[in-house]
Amino acid sequence: MTEMKEIRIPKAPACWESCGNCADGELLISSVEVAVGDTLALDDTLIVVETNKTSLDIPSPYAGTVVEVLVKPGNIVKEGDVIVRIEQPVAVRCAHHDL
Repeated sequence: MTEMKEIRIPKAPACWESCGNCADGELLISSVEVAVGDTLALDDTLIVVETNKTSLDIPSPYAGTVVEVLVKPGNIVKEGDVIVRIEQPVAVRCAHHDL
C-alpha cells in the first residue's frame, strides 16, 4: 500500500517579513532537482527558489517516490503552493507486533 503526499512551498521565515527586502511573497523557481520516478530521501532538495537577495533549496519533508512535478524553472510560486506529489509506502503492522 502507498499513501500520496503533496509537498507545498513552506511558510517563509520570519526574517523575510521583518526586513521586507528578501521576498515579496512570491518566489522564482530557478531549478527543479527531481523528476517523476525519482526516489527521495528525507531532506533531499526538490527545487531551488530565488528571492530578491538569495537562493534557497526547498527540501522534501518526506521520503518516497516522485509521481508528479507541478512546477518548472521560471515559475513563480507562493507559500502553500503544491510543487511535488510523492507516494510513500504505508507500513503494515501486525496485531501481535505491539505485544
